Amino acid sequence: MSPLFLPVFQYYVLIMKILIGGISVRAMAESAVRSGYPVIALDAFGDRDLHELTESYSLRRDFQDVYSPGALYKASRKMNFEAVAYASNLENYPGILARFGEKNRIVGNAPAVVAAVRNWSDLFGRLGRAGFPVPETCYAGAGRPVDSGRRRLVKPLLSGGGHGIHFYDPEIEQSSGSENRYGVSGFMFQEYIPGRPCSAAFVANGKECRILGIAEQLIGMKAFGADGFRYTGTLLPVAEILNSDSRRIVLGKVRRLAEFLTREYGLAGVNGIDFILLNDQVYLTEVNPRYSASMEVIEIAYGLPVFHLHWKSVVNGELPGFDLDTELKRVKFHGKGIIFAEKDVTMPCTESWLGKGIRDVPASGEEIPGSGPVCTILAGGRNRAETLAELIRRAEELKEEIYG
Repeated sequence: MSPLFLPVFQYYVLIMKILIGGISVRAMAESAVRSGYPVIALDAFGDRDLHELTESYSLRRDFQDVYSPGALYKASRKMNFEAVAYASNLENYPGILARFGEKNRIVGNAPAVVAAVRNWSDLFGRLGRAGFPVPETCYAGAGRPVDSGRRRLVKPLLSGGGHGIHFYDPEIEQSSGSENRYGVSGFMFQEYIPGRPCSAAFVANGKECRILGIAEQLIGMKAFGADGFRYTGTLLPVAEILNSDSRRIVLGKVRRLAEFLTREYGLAGVNGIDFILLNDQVYLTEVNPRYSASMEVIEIAYGLPVFHLHWKSVVNGELPGFDLDTELKRVKFHGKGIIFAEKDVTMPCTESWLGKGIRDVPASGEEIPGSGPVCTILAGGRNRAETLAELIRRAEELKEEIYG
């Protein structure tokens, strides 16, 4: 842990109350509460540890509603708060963010910024013109991909967590004008880059930024109950950048990407980028202009008060004096895994889970549908293999308790 930060951050208590909203907000709310911010949490699940952490509400339990950004906004109108900080998947709905911003301060990227940076055609066009390598991409309505011999992915435009991503198969391709033949309202065809799926987190003030961490993404892990391209966890750091030469090259490329995006779009607060790492080359695939999944692991690994950095960068334009290159020389791995239900299941008694370091703990007796998220597990180790093995071991223990 960096000597710059303490394990518990109690800088000051604000008078302003902050609503943290999204599909699942426990990690972001935990960071905010640890730094002394007064928080109301509103998400789809309202897990046990979130309820014990702060004032919190579940759309399902407290409002008898299924999750949607619109339902989130509607429920929030019954609460008292002065500011809004958002997590996934509100970056796909800048119109809803604008409605939040009519009466409340938005602590994060403004709706117009979110809409601009999530415009994939514009984003990849700007990156390409600036000389950054990007996967070849074409969009629904522009005809089928040209047969270049490259594998391609079908990706929803309103992407998140790997949902709906799959390989393009020309054998089952139907008429090019059908917008919903893949079960999504809009999609793109993107070149498949066979490298390491990674993410980077950075904090920005609209002009400058600091890289906070570079992590490996665990994708479609069957040990965690998932398959395909679904996001199932994070390992920090990326093993490939522990070599000093690779660290210098990759960190430099990620930093240039983040600086370009910050200046080009005026990004503020904490942001994430997804990319494929292949032979020290960085291929950006997505920008997430909000708190992202790897930031919980970054906070644990480097002692960074992520929500506090988010607030200070948005409100005051302040950036931390943090040097990731220095931290990467103190090698220790940290990881998180998201456990998904392998079938429809009723939760056993989960009260003891709170004392086992498990996060996003469902209520005892809660019914979780097959493929739905169950909980989050955390682990640390001396290297990548040890950390991943510990995550898998903990997942197996939990599955034994869940399924018997």
